[in-house]
Amino acid sequence: MGGPVLGVGPGVLALAVLWAAALLLCLALARAPGPARLAVVLVPLGAALLSAALLLFPREGERPAPPGAAQIVDTFFIGRYVLLAILILVFLGSLFLILVYHIAEPVYAKPLRPS
Repeated sequence: MGGPVLGVGPGVLALAVLWAAALLLCLALARAPGPARLAVVLVPLGAALLSAALLLFPREGERPAPPGAAQIVDTFFIGRYVLLAILILVFLGSLFLILVYHIAEPVYAKPLRPS
């Protein structure tokens, strides 16, 4: 694999591209007419699931390290899961706002006779 780009590794770049594409798709679907507009709910869900899979994907081989080899310690383990928890909370908050402002929007009846 290649080295770091802009000071970050390929995994961070993959997540950034994934969420940028999800944002653009959400913006495009928000302007879609009819029931296709509701598909905007599935895009962040799919991006969150793919992000979780990428975060939990094993980064080392199946074989154990030989004795005496340097042990790599993940110092950002807790921070990564805090960020994942924040991502989940923002996603749930967004779903609630979509429910309140778009799906549960009242439809007012038209008068039977013009006044």
